[in-house]
Amino acid sequence: MSLDALKSSIPDYAKDLKLNLGSVIGNSDLPAQQLWGTVLATAIASRSPIVLRELEPEAKANLSPEAYTAAKSAAAVMAMNNVFYRTRHLLSDHEYGNLRAGLRMNVIGNPGVDKVDFELWSFAVSAINGCGMCLDSHEQVLRKAGLEREVIQEAFKIASVIQAVGVTLDAEATLAE
Repeated sequence: MSLDALKSSIPDYAKDLKLNLGSVIGNSDLPAQQLWGTVLATAIASRSPIVLRELEPEAKANLSPEAYTAAKSAAAVMAMNNVFYRTRHLLSDHEYGNLRAGLRMNVIGNPGVDKVDFELWSFAVSAINGCGMCLDSHEQVLRKAGLEREVIQEAFKIASVIQAVGVTLDAEATLAE
């Protein structure tokens, strides 16, 4: 299973997704670790078994064991943080923002890979999960580290396409049952 298998399973009505998937992964200017970490973390965040099953082996083959684990860690910790911080932000009672979070997030401080890569993966997962506070926070860290907007946009392009492919293929699988 692979990127090609995933692209071939996309229905004709979603041809744009097929083209975009090939483009955002196959023509990316991101270094391999940033690219495949973003792919893996967003495949997990998409919650699509089909997408994860197809993309994980290629991601694993293109990542060091440390980067593979860190990308999965980014997806895991951001699944928690995106809900927590998005909820805090959406509540009209802003006093919740003054309360101690009390949640363990040690992996953010020591992800086992370059901090910029981990931040990029966390940013991409936050795009899928829709946490504006997390997006702003990670984007600021990435910009301070010297990443250009085009690089950051590359990550959320990957996230948007992987999410759309997951939604489409999961819907097709449900309709085929």
